[in-house]
Amino acid sequence: MSTYIILSSFTDQGIRGVKDTTNRADAVKDTAKRMGVSVKEIYWTLGTYDVVALFEANDDSAITALALALGSQGNVRTQVLRAFSKDEMSRILGKLNGNAKAAPKKSPAGT
Repeated sequence: MSTYIILSSFTDQGIRGVKDTTNRADAVKDTAKRMGVSVKEIYWTLGTYDVVALFEANDDSAITALALALGSQGNVRTQVLRAFSKDEMSRILGKLNGNAKAAPKKSPAGT
């Protein structure tokens, strides 16, 4: 499973109906589940983005379908980010200069 972050900003329609935002979050979870996407966390935030959510999906097409479904409802504009764990990033960096290496094993202390 790959990890994705969706940054969302309320549209004019979304902010007018902001009192329903937590109900809409429940609907997002249902939609995501039907699309094979797992919702890990949803946060309402201060700043540039109004909602930041963490998802896991098998592929880019599943998360893209979810983002399109969310955007088509007219309440938020979304930006999707692919996120990489430390182990994933280590494997990516191992491919630099043609060096394909496996991620290092975790120490017993988890560091």
